[in-house]
Amino acid sequence: MGTYRDLDAWKEARVLCKMVYRITELFPDSERFGLSSQMQRAAVSILSNIAEGYGREGAKKYIRFLHISCGSAYELETQIIICNDLGYLDKEQATKLYEKNTVVIKLLRGFIRSLMKRQGVSLREPVEEYGGNTGHLFR
Repeated sequence: MGTYRDLDAWKEARVLCKMVYRITELFPDSERFGLSSQMQRAAVSILSNIAEGYGREGAKKYIRFLHISCGSAYELETQIIICNDLGYLDKEQATKLYEKNTVVIKLLRGFIRSLMKRQGVSLREPVEEYGGNTGHLFR
């Protein structure tokens, strides 16, 4: 294994982070310190926690930081939905962000499962497919 920068999850999260920054630049000025800032922090948190976990001692701590990263991705997912509901994102923008975020979540969950299996740690939750049809989410 190389560094955290070689992980597909980190690479995809980096693309997602750039997407979030570019799209939130178009939000109304009134959201500069609201949803825009919150989404940017969540996107940065995904990347940062992958990196921070890598720098920690031991797989258990790394897994913990990967779970935090995954939590930030779920937080961003909700913010994408809210922004679409409020009209800050159109259906196409929301779908693109949501789909990229779903890729990141799937990669993180797969990596977490892999590390847990290597450590002989049992999974706390059943492994199910994540994501799916966004048709009902965005208007």
